[in-house]
Amino acid sequence: MRAATAGGSIDLKAIAGTRVVLLAIAIAEEAREGLLGFAIARMNGEAPDWLEGRKVFRSVVPRPDPQDRFPSNLHPIQSLIWSDYEARPGTTTRYRVQPVRGTPAAPVLGEGTEITVTTEDPATGTHGIWFNRGAIASQAFSSHFQNRPPEDEDDPADPEVRWLSRGALDAALAFIDRARDGEALRVAAYEFTYPPILLALKRAAARGVDVQVVHEGGQDYDRDDKRLEDTSATVAARTAIEALGLDGQANLRLIPRIRRRKIPHNKFIVWIRAGGAREVLTGSTNFTASGFIGQTNVLYVVRDEGVARAYLDYWTELSLDPTTPTLSTWTQGRTPPDALDALTAVPGITPFFSPRKNDAMLSWYAARIAEAQETVMFTAAFGVNKLLAAQFGIDRNFVRFLLLEDAPDRELRDTLRSDPDVVAAYGALLGAYAEGKKAFPDTSLDDWFLKEELFRKQGHVFFIHTKFLLINPLGDDPLVCTGSANFSSSSLTGNDENMLLIRGDTRVADIYLTEFDRLFRHFYARQTIDRLAERGAPLAEAKFLDETAGWLDAYVAPGRMKTNRQRLFFPAWPDR
Repeated sequence: MRAATAGGSIDLKAIAGTRVVLLAIAIAEEAREGLLGFAIARMNGEAPDWLEGRKVFRSVVPRPDPQDRFPSNLHPIQSLIWSDYEARPGTTTRYRVQPVRGTPAAPVLGEGTEITVTTEDPATGTHGIWFNRGAIASQAFSSHFQNRPPEDEDDPADPEVRWLSRGALDAALAFIDRARDGEALRVAAYEFTYPPILLALKRAAARGVDVQVVHEGGQDYDRDDKRLEDTSATVAARTAIEALGLDGQANLRLIPRIRRRKIPHNKFIVWIRAGGAREVLTGSTNFTASGFIGQTNVLYVVRDEGVARAYLDYWTELSLDPTTPTLSTWTQGRTPPDALDALTAVPGITPFFSPRKNDAMLSWYAARIAEAQETVMFTAAFGVNKLLAAQFGIDRNFVRFLLLEDAPDRELRDTLRSDPDVVAAYGALLGAYAEGKKAFPDTSLDDWFLKEELFRKQGHVFFIHTKFLLINPLGDDPLVCTGSANFSSSSLTGNDENMLLIRGDTRVADIYLTEFDRLFRHFYARQTIDRLAERGAPLAEAKFLDETAGWLDAYVAPGRMKTNRQRLFFPAWPDR
């Protein structure tokens, strides 16, 4: 949902996802003098519930405890973009934003502007979208759980599991648990090991649901041993299947996916009732503990029979264990490359399946980036394909964002420097090198921030596992491309993959934008602080507020990222 309101000196725009409300603030030029920041509150009747932050005025609190949070009416928000991360799905909230002047010791609140917004409910509508927490190494996790791993990561009721999965695991289990005797579930899974999911499928089969699972069962050539060997995903799936007794369960058929060129990278479930496909659960979330409570992921339910039927048709082909050339012939016929422009030119949902005959789809994605007029937001777990990177290297007059698993390599950094309005953030935790996640020594980080740790220390992806591209998400005709594929040549020509191309749905775009912004700002802040720490620069400034109105300079200076980001919401900024 989107809302906008104008007050005496403050204009507000709000974008509500499911669990995030983003507030954008514009303040009149004549009201900027002496502005110390903003007090932001959720309004309960006429009583304000002040949103809190971790930054303070040094003259008032010279040695803040890293655990403490401070109300914004006393230690104001010095930003023109602020998000409420404690929002709940399907709830209406009234926010008040008030300018703060006076002095740090005696702040004075001015006349406020209010805005009311309702968050989206993923349990209703065509699109059900759940993002997990993703940021497992965070000040919040450290504060809530002291960086302890879940006592039992296989227990959906475990407090840490619930906090980290953020509704995604509950949604997946509810999707499976709803199926009844005489209905069917068709599953395609690359990594198939998470006991809550496997046991839910086993229970479904036990109550008479026809459950069939296509899962990784193939081999790769081991260059050291010079022979074919089962992949790690094959071994892990077999071990979990045997340990949990799925291989002996009536009504449950297991179909190894063997004859594939690369990896069978799908993660979807089709629900079939009365002989027809009704809904599909898909997204980037592998059926593993890491998928739900580790790296950032999205679980996506489409309640559309046409889309579900397309996925069922695709699953039927997969169940035959076709070779990659055979399957690519089918996928090309299902969605011909020359039909994509027409299919996505009008509002709707276009499923797109791999493998394909070639990687021409990368050119299609690159063309969409080139056509963007407002902004682009892109996530990449395994680097950025050169065709797409080249588009981000073309200088545009609006800000664009990349969110990456690892710091850009030199080639990508050089490309991105061609456009100063491209901003990249990458996976990081406070006080550690992103590469290898090793701590760097002798900093004062612990004096000002809680220690952050990755309790999951095994795997290939620790931070960013989502695969999505947002084109003009703030406009009236956004394009959202989301699914299992990593926007790479291999994901198009060698892997089994699925994507959704969603045109013109502002509800979907709002959810994705608010979650992208949440994750981007989380990691961007960490890489900024870590750079200071690595250089031995003073870190106290990252904890303290500016005690003048000088903090606004970064939002009005021409060419600055914050100025350009502000124009996404208020195109005439810094004029009001």
